[in-house]
Amino acid sequence: MHDKRILLSSPHMGGEEINQIQNAFDLNWIAPVGPHIKNFELELSKIHHKKHVAALQSGTSAIHLALNLLGVCESDIVLCQSFTFIGSVNPIKYLNATPVFIDSEVQTWNICPEALESAIKKYIKIGKRPKAIIVVNLYGMPCKIHDILNLSKKYDIPIIEDAAESLGSKIENTFCGSFGHFGILSFNGNKIITTSGGGAIISSNHKLIEKAKFLATQAKENCDHYEHKEIGFNYRISNISAAIGIGQLEVLDKWIKLRRDNYNFYFNLLSSIDGVSFQEEPDGFFSNRWLTSILIDELKFKNINSNILRKKLESNNIESRPLWKPMHLQPLFKECDFIGSKISNKIYEKGLCLPSGSNLSTKEKERIENVLSDFFNLK
Repeated sequence: MHDKRILLSSPHMGGEEINQIQNAFDLNWIAPVGPHIKNFELELSKIHHKKHVAALQSGTSAIHLALNLLGVCESDIVLCQSFTFIGSVNPIKYLNATPVFIDSEVQTWNICPEALESAIKKYIKIGKRPKAIIVVNLYGMPCKIHDILNLSKKYDIPIIEDAAESLGSKIENTFCGSFGHFGILSFNGNKIITTSGGGAIISSNHKLIEKAKFLATQAKENCDHYEHKEIGFNYRISNISAAIGIGQLEVLDKWIKLRRDNYNFYFNLLSSIDGVSFQEEPDGFFSNRWLTSILIDELKFKNINSNILRKKLESNNIESRPLWKPMHLQPLFKECDFIGSKISNKIYEKGLCLPSGSNLSTKEKERIENVLSDFFNLK
């Protein structure tokens, strides 16, 4: 019989969530609307330099609304980081637009500014100026956003910053989600805080966020009866989910510290091994280290690679997971253009996400350490 399963990144409640939920019940706000939504948005706004926020059902719905608000439509080109979860990309197809995938750079594993500029030039040259750029802060690590902002300004192409994995991460004193024309958050069950399911769209433009809220509530006009002049969506977060989010935000800093402690645990254990490397945190960057991931260069070893390690962990009832398979390698997008030198392919082939929950116990870390020490012959 195996020990209790160690999960990759499970929900972690801080205690205040149940009080917020009980308050919603006491006030009978068990409806799709209610005061906890506004309060949750206010707390998120405080984190993101008092920008305007609309809380939604998911990060994917937030990206869909952002593209909609930017006027993306059929046949438009949207440049998107290839090394990401499919939720960053599907909304492009919802609008019948065309994704073009951009490679990663080796340091942060995020979108490569040089490859991005090459793609911009390519499509401008053929008369198809890209309508938007979607960048991602992978596993909590900020992308090289200042280089990308310079390209956005130079070529007048707006940025959607997918910060679904990077709540609480920052560059210097600016939090992720605050840089782009729109920022995107996710509160899915495996994220650093969760509302069970949820997301948010962020912008400095108050009118656009009000428009997002309008579209997210079926585009109902301000009338006594149900009047609709355009297509809307059922994308608003529920009041109960927002209540959970308010409680979760109270422990965000604690959970970030615990996630970073997990990273330090793995780094101290494995970084001295020739052939094992980690996602770098550049000077001035601060990652929430949502998931700690390693790369294993199998050329440095005999009969060792990331998949063999994953199976070894699984045999000990410890969950780990391959890195995101780049979108340009997905069968769904096999006809889409890809710009770059296949850095993301190599990262994907070598990578593995290790258990990183903020609720990892000392005993669980000891179990993980024993397996890793045995695997890499550290004893």
